[in-house]
Amino acid sequence: MAKAKTSFFCQSCGHSAPKWLGKCPSCGEWNTFVEELVEASNHPAEVWKTKGSPKSAAKPKLLNEVSFENLPKLTCSDSEFNRVLGGGIVPGSLVLIGGEPGIGKSTLLLQLLGGAKGSSLYVTAEESAQQVRLRADRLGAISPDLWLLPEMSLPNIIAAIDKISPSLVVIDSIQTVVDPDLGSSPGSVVQVRGCAHRLVQEAKRRNISVVLVGHVTKEGGLAGPRVLEHVVDTVLSFEGERHNALRLMRAAKHRFGPTNELGLFEMTEAGLVGVPDASQLFLTDRRTGVPGSVVVPTIEGQRPLLVELQALTNQVSASVPARRSAQGLDQGRLSMLLAVLERRARISLSSHEVYASVVGGVKLTEPGADLGMCLALVSAVSNIPLPADLVVIGEVGLAGEVRQVGHLARRLNEASRLGFTQAIVPASAPDIQSGCTIRRASTLNEALALAGFTTNG
Repeated sequence: MAKAKTSFFCQSCGHSAPKWLGKCPSCGEWNTFVEELVEASNHPAEVWKTKGSPKSAAKPKLLNEVSFENLPKLTCSDSEFNRVLGGGIVPGSLVLIGGEPGIGKSTLLLQLLGGAKGSSLYVTAEESAQQVRLRADRLGAISPDLWLLPEMSLPNIIAAIDKISPSLVVIDSIQTVVDPDLGSSPGSVVQVRGCAHRLVQEAKRRNISVVLVGHVTKEGGLAGPRVLEHVVDTVLSFEGERHNALRLMRAAKHRFGPTNELGLFEMTEAGLVGVPDASQLFLTDRRTGVPGSVVVPTIEGQRPLLVELQALTNQVSASVPARRSAQGLDQGRLSMLLAVLERRARISLSSHEVYASVVGGVKLTEPGADLGMCLALVSAVSNIPLPADLVVIGEVGLAGEVRQVGHLARRLNEASRLGFTQAIVPASAPDIQSGCTIRRASTLNEALALAGFTTNG
């Protein structure tokens, strides 16, 4: 009988060491080593060699002899999910989806399985079969080809796959799956890494699609070793606020397509529903004629979106530090724009509390919203509303210049479709035929003047 022993593993990259280390020599992270129980004769390296190893090595090929035909994809019943994955799930691939508890991961995947073509298997390692059946009844996801397996043991899961031969397998979640041969507790670095490697082998060997649900840490990253993200083919992030119906899905990694697509869902009583016209959804409750509000056309992947930026300022006494709050925007970017307004446009907000928000739960990371945020801030502090039919596009530099952004034609066409007739754009932008009257600005002061504000810059 093998004698049990312990080893230390880095929770970030999975590097092992015989003793605790303050800094990981592999990834450089601090205080990430944890002690795990392992079996002397079943070290993960030995398990990797003995389980599912290929019978023969692959033979080298000339690159020009490799077929580059489109890979077959398993088309899912949800168009938004297919959009993020570039058309569907590739057979033989592993997809890892992470998100906060209660955000709707299990709901989304159960809906996908309920509408999948061919046999599918839902492995629930966290809930009972009765709990899953109740959710499936509520979602209308009962399918004659959908199998359910409440199981945590990896060998039993693989045995069920052998018996059913499904084309799509969902495992909820990878942190609760256990391989008894690894001799460690569920959710440990050893278990997560070993089970993930074994599932990769099984998916490639059987040419089936496997979707893994992953827990997230309090910082928002996927729990477990970083090697988990490396071994899978696709990493999806399912985001949203629990008190907001909107859910967003992005691909942080995708070996079979781009990672810049965005999927939008709305949580309803009947489950998650795809949102084909996101711009209309974001602007449904917009109030016109209110100071501090502006509409900015953005690009998420290949999809143009119109979102509303709101700013609110409140003057405080000199003895109270002015607060800055950003929701859906980068806090550092907001501070930079406030500094540019003060130095280049002579508009000081140092004695004002500043609150900036992107309405609808969207997070904006592109700099094309800079000019719109500046105009919203000036509108809020001057108490002068911007025109209701105006959209604003442009990046603002530290010198106060307005810089060009990409996909301007698609942004303006989307704005024109929703009834906007005016647009302030960078002066260097190309000539575009759209339904909007285009006004060009080369500096922040010129853009403020076009919007009807007076500056001292």
